[in-house]
Amino acid sequence: QWQLGRILNLKQDKTGAIDRRSRSAIAAYAQSVQTLQSIRSDLVAISSDIQFGFRESVEPVYRELVGLLLEPNASQENLKQARDVIESLQLAELDNFFRDACLDAKPVNIDEIDHNAAIFYSIILRDRLEVIVTLPGQPLRQITTNLPKTEIEKQIASVNRDITNLWRALKKENLQTMHDWLIGPIETELAKSNIRTLVFIPDGALRNIPMSVLYDGESYAIEKYNIAVAPSLQLIDSQANVRKNFSVLSAGVTEVRPHRPNFGSLPGVKVELENIKAQVPSLILLNESFTESNFNTEVNTSGYQIVHLATHGEFSSVAEETFLLTWDDEINLNELNSLIRADQKQKNPIELLILSACRTAVGDSRAALGLAGVAVRGGARSTIASLWYVDDLGTAELMTRFYQKLATGQVTKAEALRLAQQELLQSEQYNHPYYWSAFILLGNWL
Repeated sequence: QWQLGRILNLKQDKTGAIDRRSRSAIAAYAQSVQTLQSIRSDLVAISSDIQFGFRESVEPVYRELVGLLLEPNASQENLKQARDVIESLQLAELDNFFRDACLDAKPVNIDEIDHNAAIFYSIILRDRLEVIVTLPGQPLRQITTNLPKTEIEKQIASVNRDITNLWRALKKENLQTMHDWLIGPIETELAKSNIRTLVFIPDGALRNIPMSVLYDGESYAIEKYNIAVAPSLQLIDSQANVRKNFSVLSAGVTEVRPHRPNFGSLPGVKVELENIKAQVPSLILLNESFTESNFNTEVNTSGYQIVHLATHGEFSSVAEETFLLTWDDEINLNELNSLIRADQKQKNPIELLILSACRTAVGDSRAALGLAGVAVRGGARSTIASLWYVDDLGTAELMTRFYQKLATGQVTKAEALRLAQQELLQSEQYNHPYYWSAFILLGNWL
């Protein structure tokens, strides 16, 4: 089916037909995607080698179908189908990451979640970047940037180097280029629609960039909008709501541990956790108190709405290599899911999981997939985590301000994070994006 779609598409190209994106090619590709979805469980159960096969054989089917659907000035029907295929690709990538197909996905209408949010679906194709924008109660919008994939990824890598290294000159023109790719063409419409929150469902290398740094020539996106990331809109729990009378279970490790000697000490963690406790009711598990056993007991015997882990951890494109450090061991992704979800009947489910000293694996271009995996499997409705390791005193400053905002009961989680990041941006000591942009909110933003 896939090869038939490719042949039909190439045949149209060679004959020079005006409508090269033929209905026959689209139908063949669509049938291929439908077949892949029907055998999700079988695909991920075969062997670990399938992870490489997925990138070479499965993923291209989705991408080439989207490429066919998103012709210039695509119809609303094609835009909707392309959006659904992008959602399916996101789910397929996570299936492949977890090695199973048990993600609980269900269609979600943005109008039912937030009337003041816009959703941005991006996909990097061989010859261009495509963005589909969903505004509440309005037709879908299409933004196309005609550049080869290699050029797009080169620009993304350059931006990533700029914002993660304090000693590099910050080239705001690169941040403005990405702004123009993703949201520039519809900013007027965002203002007319009273959009206050931008939710990104990023693809590929775009997952490595915090969208808060997009720059319009005068200000960063975080100065105008709340920003959130979703691995897939179908995985959003739309009922989440932390506003008043919440409590926090916080845990952290400040010292170098023998089982992970390459991770340095985190003296700022003690300050961070004590500052949180000064803002909201909290229990602190610090150093030798933070064992997997103690954490398991506390998280499942008390009704904490927020779990805050200030400890080293790493997100990887391989699920088994995504972990959090405890005093005496490590908690991997499956263990974290089991710990937090052990009591499915808990009256107050975990609304927010915060991982304040983690990073994506160095040299792993798809490591942010591990962060998406934590957001999906971490057992909480929302997750805040860092794309790179940030100075622990700077992190303590950001987190203190975040909890100050959240404790008022007047703002959403996304607003609390935006206000905290804005304050660091406006400070003299922490105004570089390295400090304030690393932290992203995944999942429900309310």
